[in-house]
Amino acid sequence: MSDLFSCEEPAAWRSVQDKYWDVVEAKSKSKKPGKLLILEKWYQEELPMLISGRSDKHVTLSELVKLMEWKLTRGKFRPRLQQLVASNGEDTVEKCSRQAFSLLPDVQAAIAELSSLKGVGPATASAVLAAGAPEQTAFMSDEAMESVPGLKPIQYTAKHYALYLGKMVERTKKLNKVDPQRDWTPHRLELCLWAMRVATQLQLPLIKEVDVKGGGATAAKGSDSDTDHRPKKKLKTK
Repeated sequence: MSDLFSCEEPAAWRSVQDKYWDVVEAKSKSKKPGKLLILEKWYQEELPMLISGRSDKHVTLSELVKLMEWKLTRGKFRPRLQQLVASNGEDTVEKCSRQAFSLLPDVQAAIAELSSLKGVGPATASAVLAAGAPEQTAFMSDEAMESVPGLKPIQYTAKHYALYLGKMVERTKKLNKVDPQRDWTPHRLELCLWAMRVATQLQLPLIKEVDVKGGGATAAKGSDSDTDHRPKKKLKTK
């Protein structure tokens, strides 16, 4: 896989971004058929609209539970986390998430606030913030963090998230300086890194390679049908 994170050509990033939903669909086929695609659409499109449509940004308990379902479907399934998150009180979730969004742009304070909820660690907290403030935050996905130099070994701590987000913000600023559209956000970069990593893991012919010098991506030969690949400890929150 080409070093997408270090690429300074917006065209290369956009080439990957254009394939994002193709990668989600392909990965969805390797899970419970269609479940990931449905949850991904909800998280990336519906939830941000719900949050931004409120006079004071926050999430509800049902939204937090569904967000956890999305996160676990996207990654490692850990049912006890789902149960822990569901055990939070409705008022507690709304009050805590409202306070977290009000703390921005102090992302670390917002992460700490959300992490006070049962079953919520820095990674889940970052998912909440990325849905409501994508211009300031990015989801702490394994795939994105593994794609950023200097972050291994991955740790699910607030300190590690700060390192990750700092690098993502820096790369965002650099891309926006050279891209006339100036519409890059840390969250959008995270989606590109996730797509590139997953496409590589699943050996999808969606993106043959990203030309980090030429600023483009070369699509692999083949038809669209080629993308159909069938390929008791203490619980820690992420």
